[in-house]
Amino acid sequence: MYDYTYRYIETMILLYFLADSFIAFFGITRPTERARTQAAFFILALMLLALATMIATGLIIHSASH
Repeated sequence: MYDYTYRYIETMILLYFLADSFIAFFGITRPTERARTQAAFFILALMLLALATMIATGLIIHSASH
């Protein structure tokens, strides 16, 4: 059986990297582990929202051009 824990850890490492980069860029004081996890998921939600917006815009432009 496939162990999904390893895949989860890989994904979280990327999210934590993005959250830590965001925190370091804006000079925010180091958050607690719980706040760091919340920041990582918030950044994930923003990235998914941006992706959905780009896809929707592309579909609207594509349908309008035909």
